[in-house]
Amino acid sequence: MSHRFYSSIPIDSTDVTLEGAEARHLKHVMRAVTGDEVVLFDGRGTEFVAEITSTSRQEVQLVVRKKVEIDRESAVRLTIAVALPKGDRQKFLVEKCVELGVSTLVPIITEHGVARPSDAVIGKLQRAVIEASKQCGRNWLMQVSPPQNCQAYFQSVDPQAVRWIAAVPRSEAAVDPDLPATDALAVYAAVGPEGGFTSAEMESAASLGWQPISLGPRTLRVETAALLIAALCGAVKSL
Repeated sequence: MSHRFYSSIPIDSTDVTLEGAEARHLKHVMRAVTGDEVVLFDGRGTEFVAEITSTSRQEVQLVVRKKVEIDRESAVRLTIAVALPKGDRQKFLVEKCVELGVSTLVPIITEHGVARPSDAVIGKLQRAVIEASKQCGRNWLMQVSPPQNCQAYFQSVDPQAVRWIAAVPRSEAAVDPDLPATDALAVYAAVGPEGGFTSAEMESAASLGWQPISLGPRTLRVETAALLIAALCGAVKSL
């Protein structure tokens, strides 16, 4: 059995206990029994090959047989600040950002934004991160940050970092995104709502040194724009 399971408790010893949803999935969906091997990860960059030693109604006990350091992260650490779309498109966005190697997702509040993410919504998105990480093989969890006002966020980012703000196609100030060299440690990108950032929001970002970038001549949905940026950064290869 090669399925991956997430331990919310850091794995610092050979004995591991899975509880809650992960234990139920392993026992009742995968029909795991004593002696089966699974792959565990705790979101801190390492995989563990573990053997099931016992099961109960709410728990699965395992013992770690092998620890494997596997780096599947992108060469560039990308933080995307995005005005979340509505409904199921939020989960789709999160899942694909995980698959494409995004390091951090920051929901931002904008004037034209349609979604106001609550604590419950953020919790669901964090769970989606775990599920997507299990599927795609990432051993570090993408962080979903608390929501921030967009202008406050623009001010909070290191002014020495590469900072992009996605402009609508008609923006004359926008340039094609210049992919960073492999020694660039971080890229920060901001994607507005489907109505776009307001003029005041764009001017605020520009005054702080954010570079407006063009993502082509067509108007993209929020999640499409974010994923295009993620794909561009994911194309940068490590040395």
